[in-house]
Amino acid sequence: MNKQQKKQAGLARRHRRVRGKISGTAARPRLCVTRSNSNIYAQVIDDVSHTTICGVSTLGPAFKATGKNGATVEGAAELGTIVSKLAQENGVTEVVFDRGGHLYHGRVKALADAAREAGLKF
Repeated sequence: MNKQQKKQAGLARRHRRVRGKISGTAARPRLCVTRSNSNIYAQVIDDVSHTTICGVSTLGPAFKATGKNGATVEGAAELGTIVSKLAQENGVTEVVFDRGGHLYHGRVKALADAAREAGLKF
């Protein structure tokens, strides 16, 4: 197993551990964050009915209109604001945060804090 495979296996193991403890419902869906080196993705998911309520990424038109970079903390914060507004338009006010096996630090933390400031409750 090379270094890249070890990192991916560790991330998958941490994500499984997080997902074993949290689950999204219709009343309180899950805000799932996935990130790569250059982009970040956020989805609001109802695990009971297996549906995605809304989802945004740094590759989408809503984010590209801001002119920010998806690989930065500022870009992640902007994405958190966008996902919060989109979720509220779909009737979601409270979510469970799923950090996706990543540390609650940097871009993941910036997205969560911006979503909180925009009105989502965690």
